[in-house]
Amino acid sequence: MIVQEIRTRLRKLGNKHKAAISQRFFKTGPGEYGEGDIFLGIGVPELRKLATEYQGITPAEAIQLLRSPVHEERLLALLILVRAFSRGNGLIKEKVYNLYLQNTRYINNWDLVDASAAHIVGAFLMDKDKKPLYDLAQSKDLWERRIAIIATFYFIKDSEFTEALTIARMLLSDKEDLIHKAAGWMLREVGKRNLHVEERFLKAHYKKMPRTMLRYAIERLPEQKRQRYLKGKA
Repeated sequence: MIVQEIRTRLRKLGNKHKAAISQRFFKTGPGEYGEGDIFLGIGVPELRKLATEYQGITPAEAIQLLRSPVHEERLLALLILVRAFSRGNGLIKEKVYNLYLQNTRYINNWDLVDASAAHIVGAFLMDKDKKPLYDLAQSKDLWERRIAIIATFYFIKDSEFTEALTIARMLLSDKEDLIHKAAGWMLREVGKRNLHVEERFLKAHYKKMPRTMLRYAIERLPEQKRQRYLKGKA
């Protein structure tokens, strides 16, 4: 009943004009990365308010929402799961983490990954074996690879850079632009905390890095230094 109530409220909040914009922005056309995704046209602030309101639903109920063809239902489900993880005890955290990894097929756009991977996968693995991240990084699925690199943001915030650098190295030959952007972003976040560590990685790999990854990684560097990297003269 509660899941149906949430779905009814979401449809009342929907906006057809915003939905059309979102469907273009998130590349839902034939052959695009978000092909077939359905949008109602609801902003993230509204979804965050609903996540707070419905934070008491069970993880199993949130998973019902996550398995929806509607993008906003999936995002709301993930926002609720993030809250459940952060507020839960060890057993709840483990349950949310396992449910998350069992349902990655529904975490299938960049905003869904970015809103959840670090807060659940990264947070859970912070003091554990990181093998699940490396398995995700080698997945054939674009979104699982993005989960792997974005999850490292949790470690980066604690000045732990090993996993971010290792997975970024694993993804140097990735063919997907959305992976290049994510890896470059994480490298930039490393640099914000320790520029020496980022530049050591860049100097070892920048000549073979995908151009988008490099541009994202060096975005905050001084202009002269940025140009040296871009021109292959660092």
